Amino acid sequence: MSNLTLTLILAGGLALSGCQSATMSQGGAGDFGCLAGTVSGAILGGFAGSAIGAGSGQLWAVGGGATLGGAAGSALTCR
Repeated sequence: MSNLTLTLILAGGLALSGCQSATMSQGGAGDFGCLAGTVSGAILGGFAGSAIGAGSGQLWAVGGGATLGGAAGSALTCR
């Protein structure tokens, strides 16, 4: 995996974690779990997209995987 791909995966994860709002839950401990689930989902989704994509479509696969992974991580941990 190239350095550019890893950089894009990490940047996507950080961008998705910036979308989290502190007003979503009442407790302080739940916020960290929600944020960690979203970021880890985005990172894992980016890695999965990187493994699936090939050629010029790999960048789209990484972006799509990071987006879907972040959404899935958020849905599972932010309740």
